[in-house]
Amino acid sequence: MTDRRSTAGGPAPVTGRNRAGIAQRLAQDLQDGYVVNLGVGIPLAVPQFLPADKEIVLHAENGVLGLGPAPAAGEGDPDLTDAGKQPITLTSGAAITDSAMSFAIIRGGHLDVTVLGALQVSARGDLANWYVPGRNPAVGGAMDLVAGTPQVWVTMEHVDRTGRPKIVPECTFPLTGRACVTRIYTDLAVFHVVDGQLFLKECAPGVPPGAVRERTAATYVEDLAADGPPAAEQVGVGRP
Repeated sequence: MTDRRSTAGGPAPVTGRNRAGIAQRLAQDLQDGYVVNLGVGIPLAVPQFLPADKEIVLHAENGVLGLGPAPAAGEGDPDLTDAGKQPITLTSGAAITDSAMSFAIIRGGHLDVTVLGALQVSARGDLANWYVPGRNPAVGGAMDLVAGTPQVWVTMEHVDRTGRPKIVPECTFPLTGRACVTRIYTDLAVFHVVDGQLFLKECAPGVPPGAVRERTAATYVEDLAADGPPAAEQVGVGRP
């Protein structure tokens, strides 16, 4: 995508991954045997990019365990949808459950990863994704998901429509969960959150670290090496 922040005085435009590219990058990190919940938005593109050599079971909170990729045009079953009401297919051995069983899977700790969109993520992994003040709230199952899943991976664009950073020192929108996010995948970068500290692990192809720095309001550790311990240098940007 092309960076939205192109007004005078802001960082120069930069092109990173598009929304499908964010989902594809995240899918590469899912491990064989994972049971993964997909939220609405960018996460719903993940089934299109699952590694063929891994068995990954996808869960949708509306009662699907074994969610497959989207059907071919005109071949969808109106009774089979994901959490965003988009048509889906089922994998071999899939199960359809009622809402009570679906949330028992979530609350019972049976998921390995939850993939959600976000409005803001703080430097220590707080998540805000359900309400922008003055607009309609959309709680869904996100609060149950972040409380019941050991890994919460966020997919989002790095800045909002006005160019403001979405990775911030403190969330200003109402929280979905505190210190729950473990990874952030954006159009520009991949971050990990470890013990309340934010680490920049990877920049998208063609995106220099400085471009990420200019568009990230939170302080983080730059750890772009393929291996070895995180670098000691603290990198912080306080852009509005």
